[in-house]
Formats: sequence, structure tokens, C-alpha cells
Amino acid sequence: MALTPNPFPNPFSRLSTFFYRYPRLSLFLLLAPPLLWLGVVYLGSLFALLAQSFFRFDDFSGQVVREFSIGAYLQLFTAANLDIILRTTGMATAVTLAAALLAFPLAFYIARYATGRLRASLYLAVILPLWSSYLVRVYAWKLILAKEGIVSWTLASLGLQGALDWVLGLPVIGGPSLSFSFIGMFFVFLYIWLPYMILPIQAALERVPNSLLEASGDLGARPLQTFWNVTLPLAFPGVVAGSIFTFSLTLGDFIIPGTIGNSSFFIGMAVLQHQGTAGNFPLAAALTVAPMVIMGVYLLIARKLGAFDAL
Repeated sequence: MALTPNPFPNPFSRLSTFFYRYPRLSLFLLLAPPLLWLGVVYLGSLFALLAQSFFRFDDFSGQVVREFSIGAYLQLFTAANLDIILRTTGMATAVTLAAALLAFPLAFYIARYATGRLRASLYLAVILPLWSSYLVRVYAWKLILAKEGIVSWTLASLGLQGALDWVLGLPVIGGPSLSFSFIGMFFVFLYIWLPYMILPIQAALERVPNSLLEASGDLGARPLQTFWNVTLPLAFPGVVAGSIFTFSLTLGDFIIPGTIGNSSFFIGMAVLQHQGTAGNFPLAAALTVAPMVIMGVYLLIARKLGAFDAL
């Protein structure tokens, strides 16, 4: 018995047939909304930020003069602003290196050895801090690191008050207490951004084929040789991905430096002051461009080192 065509076809069927016949149109309709959002909102805001950095700020009237000027960028090279940029970059570098050293062993254990409930528990331990408020965690650390906080009390109970005083007496990183020192700020940054380093490294390590590790062992390589020559190069893109998070987030953060540490400015704090209290939008925009340039240089160096070859 021959099948007769349905005189009232399903409109969804006709629509799917239309898109099947015109795949380029369907691709355009799928990509148009996100590309439009990216182009108008994201790239548009960056362009507006870049344009404002070339305006001029009149110190006498306190108004932004919409005339082309590179004065804001020239101000970045003054001693005060260079000190802010170098201080922020140094802290971001230290936090990134420490996070990589702490994250890699834990990520390696989760990816290669942990199974079942242990693996789930370690995952939960890594992401659990992200479920709480960022501000709550920062202010909790301010209390923990205070002079009368639990860290100072514990060290004093263990007879290590002298060691703490020696650390706090060190130039640059020291201070009256851990909550008013660069070393305390470093610990808070490390705690806040460490999960963003662990998860990319763990994901990269899971993609390392066991066959390569077994082949390395079959060819006579020792475990350490296998790690340096096989595991680490293949997991290096994960380290770079995690470092992008930790480095860039530290560069732009203004809450932790404003809550923990002394009154020394970081880039985020300087941007907040210039665009808020001072109203110097061109200098604030130029200071915002500085971390983007630093991250661009960092990504170029990572590419030269072959960090993206295994992606």
C-alpha cells in the first residue's frame, strides 16, 4: 500500500527542512546573537574604555576634555604609577607561581590516583569555598590574620611568636600584623584564587593518555623522567590556563588590597579612586589598559614557550 503525503505537514518539520537546505543561513542565525553581544557589549565597552584613555583631564576645572591626548599614558610612567604597576605585577606573579606549586600535586593526585568517594570529596573540597560570598571570605581572613586572630594565637601557643615577629619585621612584605602586611595579602590572594588553578590543571592531567605513560615506562624511563618529559609538557596548557585566571584576577582585584594589607595602592584601587573620587577618567582608563597589555605580553610569551601546542 503506497503512503500518501500528509496534506498538512508539521510546521516544525518544514522549518527544519528549510534550515537543512540552507546550512549557512542556519549557522548565521545561531552565531549572530552571541557575536552581536560580543561585538556590541564586550568589544564596544573596551573600545569606549580605550577611547577615554586618550582624552585629557583638566586639573584646574576637574573636567574631562574630549581632545586627543596621550597625557594619561605619560602619567603611567611617573614614579607613583610605576610603583603601583610593579607592585601589582609582582604580587600577581608571586601568587601565580605559588598557586601552581600548590595546585599541581593535588590536581595530579585527583587525576591519576583518587577514585570514588575520595575523588568526589576532593572535588568538593576544592570548589566548596567558591559557594560562599567572596566578601565574606575576604573579611573572614581579615579576622583570621588580625593581631588577635587565630593564626597569631596559635603561633604564640606553639612558642613561635618570635618567628612571626621576625617575618613581620621584614622590609616590604612585613607590617604590624598579618592582616596589615603584603605577606598576609599574599596568603588571602592564594586562598581565593587557588581553585582556579587546580581545576584547569586537573582537567589537563586527565587528558594525558595512560598509553603514553606506559610506553615511557616500557622504554626504560624512570617515573621522574616520565613526569618531566611526558606528563608535565602535556599538562602545561592547563598550568597556563590556570595562571591566566590567577594572574589576571590578581591584577584587577581591588577588594583584597583594600581590606588586607597597608595603604599601598594596587592597580584596581588606583582605578577605583581615579574614576570615583578624583574623576580622572582618562588616567583610570589608561591604568585599566595596563593589565590588558601585561596579559597580552604574558600570552605571547606562553605561546612562544609552546603552551598552546597541546590544546
